[in-house]
Amino acid sequence: MDCGLFQGLKSLRERNWTDLPVEAASIHAVVLTHAHLDHTGYLPRLVAQGFRGRIFCTPGTADLCRLVLPDAARLQEEDAREANRQGYSRHAPALPLFTEVDAFRALTQLQPVGFDRPVPVARGMEVSFSPTGHLLGAAAITMVLPDRRRIVFGGDLGRYDRPVLRDPDSVPAADVLLVESTYGDRTHEADDHGAHFGELVRDTIARHGKVIIPAFAIGRVEEILYWLKHLEESHQIPVVPVFVDSPMAVEALGYYGRRVSELDDDMREAGKPLASFATRRFQTVSSAQQSVELVASKTPAVIISASGMATGGRVLHHLKRVLPDPRNTVLFAGYQAAGTRGRALVEGAREVKIHGQFVPVSAKVERLDAMSAHADCAEILRWLRGFSSPPSMTYIVHGEPPAMQALQREIGHELGPAWKTRAPEYLEAVEI
Repeated sequence: MDCGLFQGLKSLRERNWTDLPVEAASIHAVVLTHAHLDHTGYLPRLVAQGFRGRIFCTPGTADLCRLVLPDAARLQEEDAREANRQGYSRHAPALPLFTEVDAFRALTQLQPVGFDRPVPVARGMEVSFSPTGHLLGAAAITMVLPDRRRIVFGGDLGRYDRPVLRDPDSVPAADVLLVESTYGDRTHEADDHGAHFGELVRDTIARHGKVIIPAFAIGRVEEILYWLKHLEESHQIPVVPVFVDSPMAVEALGYYGRRVSELDDDMREAGKPLASFATRRFQTVSSAQQSVELVASKTPAVIISASGMATGGRVLHHLKRVLPDPRNTVLFAGYQAAGTRGRALVEGAREVKIHGQFVPVSAKVERLDAMSAHADCAEILRWLRGFSSPPSMTYIVHGEPPAMQALQREIGHELGPAWKTRAPEYLEAVEI
């Protein structure tokens, strides 16, 4: 279940180069919760190592995988070429983690399956998908074993009562449960209907600055645009140019228009979901030359660009330009993993290294957790209360150690001793 890349700290990223503890060719099937790279990004490498089985996922996840996997491969190959050209790699020659050929081969093994439709994945085992509202196509996986016991893997849980995507569906039963803990140690700030976001945009434009929003190309861009349109139509922000400088994000927007059934009720009733994202001066940036011109422009604007943790991509060129100037604002609207440039900025770094140069930070740096696509502690507990009875064991995964431990404590406090929990160690094996 899932086959993602480690992100953040170098010690974690280095694990991506380690082969799995089992032979790739011995794996019968892979089942995906959603398309983010920390859940799918190892697939090309797995295929290169000999995996030939099917990769089961929802249709929405399959759509987005066709965007993110080849793009990730191109970045890997570009990074390797640059390392060889500049000579800064410890390896000679520097190699990509995987190639575009590996990525396209992985895509041929995708097997889309609709929500709530049990499908056999191995002898005597079947899985079904339940929406989690985290991303288009995102799902919790229920795996039924030959003895009819159920393993439920929650994947990444989305939010309740948020725009764009539906709320997470409840899962009624599990014998063994794996639940994420990204925000297991905090509660998101209360929904202010975009008021703080609007204030940041107004103040920055009044200073004749730019608002740069590093955003995950699939998932975050949509809600950011939704709120910008809402704020503009309610006259809480002026009509200003709004750019999406990410070809992948632009392409991903189209999938939201094609999968209306997965969207929030309000957007489905509107009939034209893509219209909910377009402000009056909305523009997309396709070519590299257009992006260069936008970086050089001094016109006040809101610019949304990938990547979400400022680890690579076009947003780095924007950051190099705007960070030294106090008129500008850099706004993070998603999780920032330890060891990333985004984490350093939100924690108050006075300079960051970009493209080999140290860039001073004078711009205003803000984070809006209210826009996070991850459930907070209270929302995770709300989802857990949907089970008819406690699983025999709940494994707390997908979080930094403090968040995992905090969620473990909260489950014990709020749901009682019947909920047995464990935060497993790296490479720990469990037999059930």
